[in-house]
Amino acid sequence: MKKIKKYTGVLALLVVAALVLSACGATNNPNIAPHSGIYGWVYQWLGRPLQNIMIHTAHMVGGDNSAGWGIVIITVVVRLILMPLMLVQQNKSVRQQEKMARLQPQMKLIQAAMKHKGITPEQQMTLSGWQRELYSKNEMSLTGGIGCLPLIIQLPIMWGIYQAVFYSPQLAHSTFFGISLSQKSVVLAIIATIFTVIQGYISLIGIPEEQKKTMQSMMIFNPIMTLFFSLSFSGALALYWAAGNLVMIIQQVIVTFILTPSVKKHVADELKDKPVEVVVTKEKVADLFNTNSGNSTTSQAKKELHQDLRNRNKGKQKQKHK
Repeated sequence: MKKIKKYTGVLALLVVAALVLSACGATNNPNIAPHSGIYGWVYQWLGRPLQNIMIHTAHMVGGDNSAGWGIVIITVVVRLILMPLMLVQQNKSVRQQEKMARLQPQMKLIQAAMKHKGITPEQQMTLSGWQRELYSKNEMSLTGGIGCLPLIIQLPIMWGIYQAVFYSPQLAHSTFFGISLSQKSVVLAIIATIFTVIQGYISLIGIPEEQKKTMQSMMIFNPIMTLFFSLSFSGALALYWAAGNLVMIIQQVIVTFILTPSVKKHVADELKDKPVEVVVTKEKVADLFNTNSGNSTTSQAKKELHQDLRNRNKGKQKQKHK
């Protein structure tokens, strides 16, 4: 489950990368919007409506920076609309992590037992059954609280925003505070990357050292991917990523300083009324391997019992002869 948690974000980024790169190569002229296939469908139902909203917003704002502000405003609004869903998911994730921390002593017993030399398939099945029972009795999810719904909802919307900018000459061929949105922008790429680093740093505050180690790879990977994509496309798209990452910082602040402490307190109160169910103990694990080590242990016990009885009989016979 730790591997699932660790690589879910990476997988999401790779999916976005695959969509971006494949769409860029879908037509001979990258400025011609797609009209067929999944890309055409996304552009028709998401990309074009968002594009029109951005252009309308730019006209309302007015001025030389209107197109850039149109991109920023719509990106921020969409991210804010998605934020409640993301916070609900974060709530579930933090709750799961807190309860999992209370189960760690029992989980470590199971993990250590799984590495036992000479473990049999039957013993492995028994240990797996104990793990399922441990999760079930303590109302834990085997998937670690990770749901696909936020990703399923986010990816088409993010892709629609990307298409809205990419296929609009009015949005792409404009400036934002003197920065060309039609050319690759190192400045906007660096800003977007810095925002990603800040968001990652805040996400590590208050996290146990063990968990920090598993998150460090994402701390390195996310900024590198942000910098790569921001430098690969126009400044308009770098601005989109910068605006989106700014909202992610706000979301992470809420998660770290408001949501997480509240969830931790709630879980602690819950466990006072309903303590952790004990399913696995050292004695139970020891019995599993002693029982299944087989008949040799049982036979030895029988031999010792027979020998003890013989010794007692011998003692009684000696007393009679006296």
